Amino acid sequence: MVKKNSNDSTILALKGQIEYKKNALKATEKFSPVTNCSLEIDSVRYNIHVLTKDQIVPLLIKLNSYKMSAEALGLLNDYTVSGFGLEQWIQDLQAKLMNVNRKVEEDRLRKLEEKLHNLLSNDTKVELEIEEIKSML
Repeated sequence: MVKKNSNDSTILALKGQIEYKKNALKATEKFSPVTNCSLEIDSVRYNIHVLTKDQIVPLLIKLNSYKMSAEALGLLNDYTVSGFGLEQWIQDLQAKLMNVNRKVEEDRLRKLEEKLHNLLSNDTKVELEIEEIKSML
């Protein structure tokens, strides 16, 4: 076994933290819509599956304002948008937003992991590769 320098030990500990966070992200709920994901508001149709965070947030705010108005008027159960209730659309948009945020965080963690791996000494990189090969056999 090759003796690791102090930087390698720190880097390996950080990589362990990243792996823990990646596993925690995998455990979060996947996007499972309750609507048909085809939302029409103000004569514009939105496909929830392809929306970005910058598109989801204003839609959530608009739908929530509709919801508050419908509640104040006592019409929440009677008001639908594109065949579904406001709460269903809000639920789907919030779930999609969580999904988008999870993907952004996964990308960030992957980039951090790559940077840390590049900082490891060559001896430690070789040792990690050997351990990975051993685990595959």
